[in-house]
Amino acid sequence: MLQLGWKAGPEQYPPVELLEYAIRADDAGFDLIDISDHFHPWSEDGQAAFTWTWLGAAAIKTQRSILSPGVTCPILRYHPSVIAQAAATLSHFAPKRTWLGVGTGEAINEFAATGQWPDYAERRERLAEAIDLMRALWRGEPVNYEGKYYQTHKAKLYTPPTSTIPIIVSSLVPQSASFAGEYGDGLWTVGGKQPELYKQIIKNFEAGAIRAHKDPVRLPRLIELNVAYSNNIDEAIQENLKYWAGSYVPALFNQKIFSPKMSQENGEVVGAETLKKGGCFSANPEDHIKFAQQYIDIGFDTLIFHSAGPDQRGFIDRYARDVLPHLRSLASHSRTQEGIIAQ
Repeated sequence: MLQLGWKAGPEQYPPVELLEYAIRADDAGFDLIDISDHFHPWSEDGQAAFTWTWLGAAAIKTQRSILSPGVTCPILRYHPSVIAQAAATLSHFAPKRTWLGVGTGEAINEFAATGQWPDYAERRERLAEAIDLMRALWRGEPVNYEGKYYQTHKAKLYTPPTSTIPIIVSSLVPQSASFAGEYGDGLWTVGGKQPELYKQIIKNFEAGAIRAHKDPVRLPRLIELNVAYSNNIDEAIQENLKYWAGSYVPALFNQKIFSPKMSQENGEVVGAETLKKGGCFSANPEDHIKFAQQYIDIGFDTLIFHSAGPDQRGFIDRYARDVLPHLRSLASHSRTQEGIIAQ
């Protein structure tokens, strides 16, 4: 089933204002609310509230939307047992609508806060252990875990989750997608690249899931898409560049870039054309429908729309009115046609 989400940007908005937008998105009919989990923003102009506190507030102020960090790194800045406890508690405020997006992190968050930044191979090993440990703790029984990186001694969550918490694993390149399929309950990635890359990501994800004896068809595939639905596209692009330019530079995700200033300086090479190539910046709803549909056709079933503003409230209302219903209608029609063919 197609799910359509809204990206909450704590890099841009202070927490109370961002919560007001989340309530609006929930009321407007967005199926999922995804919030970044960062210690630092991408630029000196940004914000950086604590995501887990915000998620608790959002859980009691929303009614229907799935809530998830997008994504958290449970291996350095956090011990996985702490994230297991945080997600379990969140599920009591948002039963059956708590997900956990996880990844191997960025130096701007992990190295800045801990002084640690091991290579990718080690971070992936840590994430595998973290996922195993969190799932063990969620069963509500004492856990003696003796891993290479993490150990617990009769650790027990005395307030276990109210229901199963899907772990959605981030993959930005095909090489890591099989890991997501093997260890995760779903795939999380970001848009803006060539279709062939996403086809390979999904192919590798499915192969990893099959190796782990899981049915990949039943696992959600999430993708964050950069959009602006506005009559003032230039202003929307400038807002995006102000807060997120650094995130468009691949080095941010694999090099030791550990301060907002370093990220901001790297992002100075990013211009408006880079954003336009990777997202949909248009006042025409048909452009947004066509843009989103291409990712649905590739195989994604959960699309999360990120707009940098500046009118976040207006974006939520207009997108929910003009774009989301058409995407749902197209998805419903496609399922009907598939059913007819199957008969």
